[in-house]
Amino acid sequence: MYYRRTVSDAQINRELLDNVLNTNTRWVVLALLTGFIVAGALIAAGLLVNRGLGLTGLNRPVFWGFFITNFVFWVGISHAGVMISAILRLSQAEWRRPMVRAAETMTVFALMTSLLMPIIHAGRPWRIFYWVLPYDFSRGIWPDVRSPLVWDPTAITTYLTSSMLFVFTALIPDFAVIRDRSTGWRRTVYGVLAMGWHGNPRQWKLQGIAGILLSALILPVFVSVHSIVSWDFGVSLVPSWHVTVFAPYFVIGAVLSGVSAVVTLMIIMRRLFKLDNYIWEEHIDGLARLLIVVAIGWHFFFWLEFVFALWLVEDQELVVWHLRLFEPPWSWFFLAFYVNSFLIPVPLWMLRRVRRSFNWMLWTSLLVNIGMFFERLIIIVPALMRKGPIPFQYGTYRPSPVEITIVAGTFFLVGFLMLMFSKFFPLIPLWEEKEGQQLSDSVQIGRVTVPGLVKE
Repeated sequence: MYYRRTVSDAQINRELLDNVLNTNTRWVVLALLTGFIVAGALIAAGLLVNRGLGLTGLNRPVFWGFFITNFVFWVGISHAGVMISAILRLSQAEWRRPMVRAAETMTVFALMTSLLMPIIHAGRPWRIFYWVLPYDFSRGIWPDVRSPLVWDPTAITTYLTSSMLFVFTALIPDFAVIRDRSTGWRRTVYGVLAMGWHGNPRQWKLQGIAGILLSALILPVFVSVHSIVSWDFGVSLVPSWHVTVFAPYFVIGAVLSGVSAVVTLMIIMRRLFKLDNYIWEEHIDGLARLLIVVAIGWHFFFWLEFVFALWLVEDQELVVWHLRLFEPPWSWFFLAFYVNSFLIPVPLWMLRRVRRSFNWMLWTSLLVNIGMFFERLIIIVPALMRKGPIPFQYGTYRPSPVEITIVAGTFFLVGFLMLMFSKFFPLIPLWEEKEGQQLSDSVQIGRVTVPGLVKE
């Protein structure tokens, strides 16, 4: 057991603002690489808009494929911010401090990316806005409030707006720090963003109240968003979709994938920006313990859905499950999903040395999200392939290179946006770290506390 001295406020400012105030060669290389791949995905999306959905593998009866799978996946990833920031803030978990902003920022960018998927999936993006909110009111054309086309944009834009407000509120004290360390136009811009922040007791009190209120208010939105996404499926009559357990099943699955994504992001941040003084084994260990609980809860709802299918003994439902379990390639996807999402990571997370290993946690968290993408895929596509009551109505689906390129590009898009954010704003909140350092004499991290020292 060994210790590391707490860092000073000046060192916090210097290290956490290094990428903001200076140009990092690794940052430039990664930004160019991700930007190049995103440009390729944009070209593929433009080609799809120009040539139509015939370039995809979508066909009757499989009209939802990789794009909608990716939409559900990124909405799930977006749940990380609220889980890490709002819930852990309200529960006063001190180990949350280094990861709150990265999680909140990833929430915003994941939601933006998810909104792109239904627009691209429509094939004619300009038309989807009309059917979500018709603008021809002179003829009495109004949105159909019973349609998921209205539910999803309403829920996601509400969540996106509240998440952006959440991020901006927590950034205000850091804007002031960057303002005071900048010159020229940067000082002017950050001065405007800081909104007159000088760190007096009244401002700190209002900032704390705003954080608590936003944390409490965003929780119902957090639950409702993925519940509404699940109702896109639950309100239909497609076999294996009209299941009452879908709302909690989707929500807890979203938390599992989102928190796993935060683990991946924190480890990459630690290595890319040399944040060893701020992201410790204790933080990853805390997230791993949280993931164990969430994964077991998700596993319960997964098997509950499977038991419902067997209990009802509906012919079409059993046909879909037979396709998922026994017919390649869907049986391979099912096996990969179940092994990656539960059988490999959860037993490993039970081991303390795995939970405190950055390498092990990086690979297990990546496996979880690979598995969760496959989970969304086998929920959506096989059910549509066996949608009809007779074999004449069965169909197949194979994603085209255009679909694969666009979906792969969304992962690099989120990475590119995170890199852009890190160039202008610190990914770890300065004021949170300074507040944590001030409490280091009284807050126990791990099992040992030494005055003036923090356990590593």
